[in-house]
Amino acid sequence: MFRIEAGTSGRYCDGLNRRSFVQLGMAGMGALGLPQLLQAKEESANQGLSRKDTSVILIWLDGGPGHMDLYDLKPEAPAEYRGIWNPIRTNVEGMEISELFPLQARCADKFSIVRSLHHDNGDHFTAGHFMLTGRGGASGADTPGKAPFVGSVATKMTGPRQPGMPPYVAVPYGMSIGLRPGYFGANYLGVANNPFETDGDPNNASFKVQNIEMPGGMSLDRLENRTALARQFDRLRRDVDARGTLEAMDRFDQQAFELVAGASARKAFDISQEDPRMRDRYGRHSWGQSTLLARRLVEAGTTFVTVHLGGWDHHWDLKSGMERYLPMVDSLVSALFEDLEQRGLSEKVMVMLCGEFSRTPRMNNGGNGGPPLSMGTPGRDHWGNAMFCLMGGGGIRGGQIVGSTNRLGEVPQDRPVTPPDIHHTMFRVLGIDPHVNFLNHSGRPVPALEPGTVLEELL
Repeated sequence: MFRIEAGTSGRYCDGLNRRSFVQLGMAGMGALGLPQLLQAKEESANQGLSRKDTSVILIWLDGGPGHMDLYDLKPEAPAEYRGIWNPIRTNVEGMEISELFPLQARCADKFSIVRSLHHDNGDHFTAGHFMLTGRGGASGADTPGKAPFVGSVATKMTGPRQPGMPPYVAVPYGMSIGLRPGYFGANYLGVANNPFETDGDPNNASFKVQNIEMPGGMSLDRLENRTALARQFDRLRRDVDARGTLEAMDRFDQQAFELVAGASARKAFDISQEDPRMRDRYGRHSWGQSTLLARRLVEAGTTFVTVHLGGWDHHWDLKSGMERYLPMVDSLVSALFEDLEQRGLSEKVMVMLCGEFSRTPRMNNGGNGGPPLSMGTPGRDHWGNAMFCLMGGGGIRGGQIVGSTNRLGEVPQDRPVTPPDIHHTMFRVLGIDPHVNFLNHSGRPVPALEPGTVLEELL
């Protein structure tokens, strides 16, 4: 086991302060070999799915944002439900969103909102695991991941869209509820399918992605010779490698070699090359610049990029939290959709915005696990019975509302949607067969996705 300490994460409402670690282990690697991957791609081709050249940007609101404060406001509900802010009209007739989203209101025709998403669980870990993998098994009492992130499954199938780019990148890191890479990890698909993490703050003038530069004193010829020699030694041991570990390491090493030897990735990761005016549009903060970097990566050929925006666990002082966060989300989401359109990428890049769950429709009076002065600063608690997911691009129809919640925002009123439905829709956009099986740690075949229904009204 290779283990690197990578700093600390914030304290969540369960009171645990978790150190985040990058962990590379050998168990479960290479469960699906190259022949099986080729067969899976052939099956996708037979279903007419192979012509896709699309990518996904998932903006992850870690901690759980409240639907009734962002995209599903209830102005007619009692005061303790409707909250602090009013809805505003958008450029789509009948679609209203928070008054803290004026920029998104002007480009709402570019995205759609699922208002009836639910999984009915208020545990950070259970909810996060379900939203990111489509499966249960994790909880606050048993936090390790039990299944791979759907993005790891997708990129194991597709690889990058352009050679020389990592297929799956996390900006600035893959983290769910303080676990790194947590439920963004590949689990039994092997560490070669974990995200490439940029680390650092893309808003920092000295931001630089590690491990994509040529090692000191190393020429490309020497690096190629060293790589070839390592593979020769690996071949000597391959006949006893019944678990496919070396095959998985080959893929991992090849990706690393391409990053170092090629110019594509270094150019894409160099956000300093971006027009300063565009950087201003996304917002000169870590969240905005992380989202801009995600756009640079998918444009260069990365298939799946996650953007981590943490700190949404507002049991108290909801007002100051939302008034700080929502304008940043407004700038980065609106800039991303407009930027993709201007670059001719709207049909090639799918954008999703969501978190592990929502917040209670009825506000509390603060003080729920907070510091002494938090009493009297209203907040919202955990709620998985009604949530939102913003989706757009990649062939997703814009300006649509899928489903609704009841008058108090408590539960879906019509067209209930589950996380696997979102995943199946995403796989359709990416052109991937969701029925391919992978072997888990026990050698049992597990489908790529749990049963779900594609949101056909968005395609």
